Amino acid sequence: MTSMPQPGMARCIEPAALQALIDLLAQEGYLIVGPTRQDDAIVYDRIAGLDDLPAGWTDVQAPGHYTLVRRDDDAFFGYAVGPHSWKRFLHPPVETLWRALRDGDSFTLAAPSAPAPRYALFGVRACDLRAIAIQDRVFRDGAHVDHAYADRRRSAFIIAVNCGVAGGNCFCVSMGSGPRADAGFDLALTELIDAAGHRFLLEVGSDAGAALLARIDNVEASMADVDSAKAVVSHTAAHMGRHMETRGLKELLQGQPQHPRWDDVAARCLACGNCTMVCPTCFCTTIEDHGSIDGSSAERVRTWDSCFTLDFSYIHGGSVRTSTRSRYRQWLTHKLAHWIDQFGVSGCVGCGRCIAWCPVGIDITEEVATLRVAVEAGNEAGHEHD
Repeated sequence: MTSMPQPGMARCIEPAALQALIDLLAQEGYLIVGPTRQDDAIVYDRIAGLDDLPAGWTDVQAPGHYTLVRRDDDAFFGYAVGPHSWKRFLHPPVETLWRALRDGDSFTLAAPSAPAPRYALFGVRACDLRAIAIQDRVFRDGAHVDHAYADRRRSAFIIAVNCGVAGGNCFCVSMGSGPRADAGFDLALTELIDAAGHRFLLEVGSDAGAALLARIDNVEASMADVDSAKAVVSHTAAHMGRHMETRGLKELLQGQPQHPRWDDVAARCLACGNCTMVCPTCFCTTIEDHGSIDGSSAERVRTWDSCFTLDFSYIHGGSVRTSTRSRYRQWLTHKLAHWIDQFGVSGCVGCGRCIAWCPVGIDITEEVATLRVAVEAGNEAGHEHD
């Protein structure tokens, strides 16, 4: 009989106990979603156990490039991030806001859709935890609450995973969002594979997490296991694929609306919106009203949209941002600068998805670095002529 774990406590579990944890969540009525290997990518989908996880696979990422290759071990979480983010569960791509049914000469409002499931999010990386916290500021914590989002968040159980590998496009260290999960989870795992075997260091982040952990086999983590877990995260932090200098970034971007670099990136950008679709924090939407032909029903539906579409900035008389130049500038400047004015934090968590899934390989860290060098060189040249 193990003692009751407490928030902040570190325990160790075997893979069999991790399966038991999944089984308990299912028994509690959670719909468990986690990483699976589908269509040559790591995607988040419903899972029933360890057999559904992408054991033994890792991802190779570069600008405009993503592929899976075999590892030399059977790590369950030996990859970085794929095209999916957790926002598709908490902020669905398509959501009915309300539905109206004709009742004689009047209309009756009906429930918009079936109640959302209680999600258990299994395998959430530190950068994605930060992204969820950012969307909380948008949908839950402001003056105008999205109650459907708030309900999904309230009922969610989150099992985080500290990163044991950095992808070629990762720069979470630059954004202060990883690779170690430090808040926002119920339980957090660090996968350890060494001479001592295959096991997980497990940290408790909430009372709900402690209560669940107490129901599976676990032992107190040894100092050797704690040190090994720290070493895993430290190694990941030291091997980021990308870097972004954030010093003065907000002022840099907001001060350069007419810089020629925007023309350079626009010549390459397809304005396809891939970057906004895979981004874990982007929240732009559009509203569609649908009505039946016979007038018996109507509904209002919210769908994901992108600031890269021409119609997104449409107002009476036309679109405000008609050029790819203006739309890319809007996205990058909002993400890394205006977002801070609105929500107090950057809108980027350094996951690198926008780099991997850009068809032409535009690298957000390269764009920022190139703009900074050009502006600083121009400032130096200006001083020389003073």
